[in-house]
Amino acid sequence: MIAILKYNAGNTMSVQVALRRLGHESVVTSDPDILLKAERVIIPGVGEARSAMTHLRERGLDSLILSLKQPVLGICLGLQLMCSRSEENDTDCLGIFDTVVRRFPPGARVPHTGWNNFESISATGLLQGLQPDDDLYYVHSYYAELNSSTTAVCNYILPFSAAMQKDNFYGVQFHPEKSAGAGALLLKNFIGL
Repeated sequence: MIAILKYNAGNTMSVQVALRRLGHESVVTSDPDILLKAERVIIPGVGEARSAMTHLRERGLDSLILSLKQPVLGICLGLQLMCSRSEENDTDCLGIFDTVVRRFPPGARVPHTGWNNFESISATGLLQGLQPDDDLYYVHSYYAELNSSTTAVCNYILPFSAAMQKDNFYGVQFHPEKSAGAGALLLKNFIGL
């Protein structure tokens, strides 16, 4: 079973529909027992860091996420919450990835919205089969700095972590559920981990 974390952030329905198109059912839940027993957990993301982290902490879901042993995928805000801190309302996050989430600097259109490809990619594991020129769909005003867990780099104003991985935790800044064939391949890879 695939569990999609319900945590005061949006986009759960799009993720569920994308998984269904691949032939996999999922459940949207914040029930700790279901999350612990799930074969895969997805932390989707459309929202704001501080309110999302407050919601997780008030329900003990922050420590539960850190205890998960199965593959966990953070999407957009989900990736950002896996970082150590976010400049969005000066928020302490989960600390899985040792990097800071920063707001894009002035000078270009923010949020970064639309299709973009990779500047570089380690096309193994979650990213197996993806190519540097694959277009993926982004909607974000904040980005994770490059760090030792970065597995793919995108460039919009500056280079940032498009994908990261540490142990059983994976994160992508783009929305695979809205990224056509390349996004479907990533979700297939996640299910197959």
